[in-house]
Amino acid sequence: MTDRKLLALARAAAHRAYAPYSRFQVGAALLASDGSVFTACNVENSSYGLAMCAERVAVGKAVSEGKRSFAAIAVVALGKRGKRVRPCGACRQVLAEFGAKIRVICEDAEFEAGELLPERFRLK
Repeated sequence: MTDRKLLALARAAAHRAYAPYSRFQVGAALLASDGSVFTACNVENSSYGLAMCAERVAVGKAVSEGKRSFAAIAVVALGKRGKRVRPCGACRQVLAEFGAKIRVICEDAEFEAGELLPERFRLK
């Protein structure tokens, strides 16, 4: 799976976002180590704390299908505000939980999950 294809899948997912409050549509495409891909979008709620980010929805979909090992995630936001989108702190923690070496691919940059949250919570 190329980075370009992963970004395209994330962009397509962003078009399905439920974002009536912020109008900030985000999509993610999570590449599992076995090559399977899980796409997701953000889902807002009028009780803002209940909103779900695209990245965490993708991880939840993958985990619910038995996946625990991930190679990369592409994150895309639509519109002018989305050109430099980065995962939020909660998403950074969730991604790092599954591997500090997970590649986080944005339209204008690439990181490793551990780089985005070097002082993350750890069980061990």
